[in-house]
Amino acid sequence: MSKQRKAVSLISGGLDSMLATKAIMEQGIHVEGINFFTGFCVEGHTHAIRKKDKAKPKRNNALWVAEQLGIKLHIVDVIEPYKDVLLNPKHGYGANMNPCLDCKCFMVGKALEWIKENDFDFIITGEVVGQRPKSQRAETMPIIQEESGAGDLLVRPLCAKKLPPTLPEREGWLDREKLFEFSGRTRKPQMALAEEYDFKDYATPAGGCCFLTDEVYSRKLVDMWQARSDRDYELDDIMLLKVGRHIRPRPHFKLIVGREEGENKFLEGYRKTFTYLRSTSHTGPLVLIDGKLTDDDLELAAQITARFGAGKTADQVDIEATFTDGTTKALNVSPISPAKMDPTWYI
Repeated sequence: MSKQRKAVSLISGGLDSMLATKAIMEQGIHVEGINFFTGFCVEGHTHAIRKKDKAKPKRNNALWVAEQLGIKLHIVDVIEPYKDVLLNPKHGYGANMNPCLDCKCFMVGKALEWIKENDFDFIITGEVVGQRPKSQRAETMPIIQEESGAGDLLVRPLCAKKLPPTLPEREGWLDREKLFEFSGRTRKPQMALAEEYDFKDYATPAGGCCFLTDEVYSRKLVDMWQARSDRDYELDDIMLLKVGRHIRPRPHFKLIVGREEGENKFLEGYRKTFTYLRSTSHTGPLVLIDGKLTDDDLELAAQITARFGAGKTADQVDIEATFTDGTTKALNVSPISPAKMDPTWYI
């Protein structure tokens, strides 16, 4: 009997990787999924935190996709090695802080390491020629194969017929005629294939889960680096950039203002790490302070805190500041007027 071939599929949680995996499974290949945790591609976090998103599914889409396909999913923490990809991308950034081409090379390279360690035969991705402007173009796809080291062990089932045959095709492990030739930005072929496979529920086809493609998130990230004069980061840093209003009234500190109950509860987990403010006379947000404050800074931070609570039209609001050493200070301030809230303060 011939050996059953095994493949690992990069599972993002989107429709394309789901379809690509299913297409290879249909050919009798044993497939397992792999998802690389960078800290940036975690679309479920904000949905889980914010009360206004309570109707949205609280799920990790990569795990959910693996469940629908009936395959094992390996989640691999790459936070530390991914830093070099983000900070020093050979091929630069996309429209925001997304190093898409370098990111794809990195992840396929990590998948190659994994198949060598686990005696698997090849790698699957959901890439489609011409679908994404940075990493999925005819001229960039060979770059991914070369710089990742995967070469022709990388199979892209959704556009395979638009590309040269890979080793699994040449060796007869896969029937090339049962693969696809999708191309371009349209998602109609994928949606039609999803219907054929009877996939009823899946992540928004044109969506992505990478916060680095988001303009606002990217602006917050760059602001954090500039304020610290250091481009390093930790997981807590990148998680906090996803939550609350970020207001920088002075270069050396910013406020992270909870926008609703869910965010306030999330920010409470950081009360021992940051100085924080909250109103004691009116309902209002929890506000973390990132940076060091002078007395004048503390007064301004308290006025801004009052501005975003139920006391925003009151003459005076009581604010309590709690410092990282556990000491507190009571302030009585007038909420800052909207006219004095410089628009450039909002990150």
